[in-house]
Amino acid sequence: MRLLQAQQAFFAARRPRKDSPHTTAAYRRDLAGITSLLADAAGRPADELDVADLTAAALRTAFGVFADGHAKSSVLRAWSTWNQFLTFCVSDGLLAGNPMGAVARPKTPPLVPKPLRGEDTPERLLNSVGAGRGRKPWPERDVLVLALGLVAGLRSAEIRALTVDSLIGRPGEKRLHINGKGSRDRSIPVQRAMERIIEAYLASCRSRFPHLRLRRSAPLLRDHAGEPIGRGALDYLVKSCFRAAGLQDRVPTGANLHALRHTFATRLAEDGATASEIMALLGHASLATSQNYIEATGREQRAAVASNRTYRALEP
Repeated sequence: MRLLQAQQAFFAARRPRKDSPHTTAAYRRDLAGITSLLADAAGRPADELDVADLTAAALRTAFGVFADGHAKSSVLRAWSTWNQFLTFCVSDGLLAGNPMGAVARPKTPPLVPKPLRGEDTPERLLNSVGAGRGRKPWPERDVLVLALGLVAGLRSAEIRALTVDSLIGRPGEKRLHINGKGSRDRSIPVQRAMERIIEAYLASCRSRFPHLRLRRSAPLLRDHAGEPIGRGALDYLVKSCFRAAGLQDRVPTGANLHALRHTFATRLAEDGATASEIMALLGHASLATSQNYIEATGREQRAAVASNRTYRALEP
């Protein structure tokens, strides 16, 4: 079978998994990138490559070239994508074995939470944005975006996927229904303060865009033109909030909006939440990922050190 046909069959087989469009696009990029390198090495167009051409030697060469121009995380993601694709080829009888075992891959870096630095940073950020500071302030929307990260722990894609009817339940007992990463749904309890923030935001939308019909299934977050907010615009919004509050130096490098989610999880851990509770609230696939937040707080290590009986000699 031609390689490109096998890749199409791979995506067809994954349809029942209900992958998000973002996930599918990432898989397609990873497959296309390595396929292009395989074609270059073979001196043939990609559409003339066969599944039988996927030898360990060919894949090692392609991944070596790919690694020269990409970060470790990108190489690791591409390796995982091809491993899944070739596992599918084996299960469908297109290959006798999966050659990815002979292709080196980077070690998975440990998760290091990147919360905002400074104990009072979340409060200062919310107060500044709520006061309408910034070049094009929209306090009701901007506070909502920050709150969705800081007190609900949402990812960027989850924030953009919210609809008007994502807030469900009775007053005082409402929850946010989230369609999360890997199509894992979860429900996050919210306090009355969050209900008021959403209500104030919707009221501001009606005032700003009187002709906009916000149906219950309509995207919740909007840009200044009244259109559903995009990924780049959301990222820029959060960066602008940090700058307006004078807190950009408290944001870990490369974190930005994700720093809000990490702050949410870290504060949960500091206040005694268990790994399983953090896992449920953040939508993690692995308990080990959630455990990292607890370990990062140092609470258990601090308790262990405090139990050292030599400290008694230092007490007045």
